[in-house]
Amino acid sequence: MNMQIDYETERELGIDYETLAVKVADKVLEMEKCPYDAQVNLVLTDNEEIERVNTEFRDIARPTDVLSFPMIPFETPAGYDIVEEDESYFDLDTDELLLGDIMISVDKVFAQAEEYGHSVTREFCFLVAHSMLHLLGYDHMTPGEAAVMEVKQAKALEELGITR
Repeated sequence: MNMQIDYETERELGIDYETLAVKVADKVLEMEKCPYDAQVNLVLTDNEEIERVNTEFRDIARPTDVLSFPMIPFETPAGYDIVEEDESYFDLDTDELLLGDIMISVDKVFAQAEEYGHSVTREFCFLVAHSMLHLLGYDHMTPGEAAVMEVKQAKALEELGITR
């Protein structure tokens, strides 16, 4: 896993977010049987920037905890056949699969950790797992889709020993 991380807010998470993000992303890729080395860009920002991007790209004028911008239009979640048909899904220099971009609001990490009664570490890792599943084509628009994502997120964190 090649993860480029940009920290674009003054508020410090106070955790080893780089190591944690890569561990969680690797675990999701392993669980989803990704046969390729993958590349993801992660931006840690604040509510103001998330709201700006939400407004610009989704016409939603409010901050959310995370935004995921997949590069691959998976027909089925983690259905890697589509990438074998188009070399543009790979970095020409590294041959890594270009999964996409993730933005996480550090402000929301703190707020939701408090709201749900768990650690900042657990909330951050949950959001990374959630976003990685989005990059792999999963969604939660229906109750069934949401249930699938919830199980996968919980399993990834459990296997890494990341609890409340």
